[in-house]
Amino acid sequence: MEKIWLKSYPPGVPSEIDATQYRSLVHLLEESFQKYASRNAFVCMDKAITYADLDAHSKRLGAWLQSRGMKKGARVAVMMPNVLQYPIAIAGILRAGYSVVNVNPLYTPRELEHQLNDSGAEAIIILENFATTLEQVLPRTQVKHIIVANMGEMLGGLKGHIVNFVVRNVKKMVPAFSLPNAVRFKDALGHAKSMKLTAVELRHEDVAFLQYTGGTTGVSKGATLTHKNIIANLLQMQAWSAPKLADLPPDERTIICALPLYHIFALTVCAMWGMREGGLNVLIPNPRDIGGFIKELQKYRFNMLPAVNTLYNALLNHPDIKNVDFSGLKVANGGGMAVQKAVADKWLALTGVTIVEGYGLSETSPVATANRFDSTEFSGMIGMPIPSTDVAILDDDGNEVALGTPGEIAIRGPQVMAGYWNRPEETAKVMTADGYFKSGDVGVMDERGYVKIVDRKKDMILVSGFNVYPNEIEDVVAAHPGVLECACIGVPDEHSGEAVKVFVVKKDPNLTAEALMEHCKQNLTGYKKPKYIEFRTELPKTNVGKILRRMLRDEKPADDKKAA
Repeated sequence: MEKIWLKSYPPGVPSEIDATQYRSLVHLLEESFQKYASRNAFVCMDKAITYADLDAHSKRLGAWLQSRGMKKGARVAVMMPNVLQYPIAIAGILRAGYSVVNVNPLYTPRELEHQLNDSGAEAIIILENFATTLEQVLPRTQVKHIIVANMGEMLGGLKGHIVNFVVRNVKKMVPAFSLPNAVRFKDALGHAKSMKLTAVELRHEDVAFLQYTGGTTGVSKGATLTHKNIIANLLQMQAWSAPKLADLPPDERTIICALPLYHIFALTVCAMWGMREGGLNVLIPNPRDIGGFIKELQKYRFNMLPAVNTLYNALLNHPDIKNVDFSGLKVANGGGMAVQKAVADKWLALTGVTIVEGYGLSETSPVATANRFDSTEFSGMIGMPIPSTDVAILDDDGNEVALGTPGEIAIRGPQVMAGYWNRPEETAKVMTADGYFKSGDVGVMDERGYVKIVDRKKDMILVSGFNVYPNEIEDVVAAHPGVLECACIGVPDEHSGEAVKVFVVKKDPNLTAEALMEHCKQNLTGYKKPKYIEFRTELPKTNVGKILRRMLRDEKPADDKKAA
């Protein structure tokens, strides 16, 4: 298709970007470390580190990792919330010539074991709060090197000791664990003072991140994101945002990073883009504490706030939000899930800033389309393809459909993953012969090149911006001895967009919803847990016995469902 969207581009935004200007992501980061050395890069719990600090700390961490004898391309897992150690870890791993495997710190042992084994991770950097999870699976993984971080160690002096005391002894957020060969994060940096980081020759095709996702099926697999993928997406975002941010000097660019850095949205749009731009990322370790989050917002004159619909909605419904100064806010990015018009309207009324929606996936690093940053009203569309990106709307046979006709959204560009890690068959299912990634989302494109999502082709459930795959939930529920069979669907939810609902046929007549909820709690991280369980005597099936989730979705809600 002719790139009809180019005529809708804001003035000054190029149609293409040139990713060859950087040899690797490390080249890009090290340029920022030098260029913005004296500027604050990240702040968490009132403690800031400069770009020079980030340079020095990540260099030491990289040297320590290299001293373990791992070869170029080894995978190193990171399992932490938004704390100062996270950006140090990312930069250190990449500078050492390794690949980052981002892990949700709330994963259950079952989920963690799968991801560590699938990625072949040889090392892990983990916050002590979650070390007990690692302890339970460590013997069944290839992990040989462990760095354990804690909440207070980067905060310095008395404050660091107080924070650790409160976290460990008052809030009791650190369950007992035993990892005898682990090294403390601060000790690893200390040991590396006398070590030298060996520069590693990295190329565009080398793997920077393994970003785990369900893709179009329920098996969690790693989207292989290369150095070129991330470089390209950063340059695409820079080009897209430049007209809006032209009058904002880098030393005044402050990004609120409340979304978790293990999620591709925050990883690229907050951390990596912030470092590229020389901005300050305000790290929020626990955005679920909306009152505490708002107190942090009151401390800064911030310009960018990337968030998902549920977070915007939670902020709007807190009484203290009226005390936040939004006069510096220039861009409110919406992504991860659809932004509801009611939320967007309230946000505009409160802040005077329109939520600008974009669209992407782990497989696209993530940004593929975006609305113009100078938009003055909320459209409910996901925008148009960003520079160097093609979007085609395809029918079931892979042919482009006419404008205004629904079809599967397919994306081609330098930000599209190299494939799924060690899963060529899965990769082949989603990539076309001419290089398009088939998203599984159904959309339409209008004559201006703007795209609107109308449905999802796959059964994936979107809970507060996180993908939940029915196959995985069904596998866990079916493992309970009291369950004969089950089916999982997503149902509308005013807080999270969608919620997980499971239909169950009992094997044990005494099985209760409470017992099943407890089973799910032990095996599924929070956002994946069913919110509703409904017992049935039978489930709708095809002639060959396949359970019809679609029929369950199309039913009117039952009154006898059990809420979690």
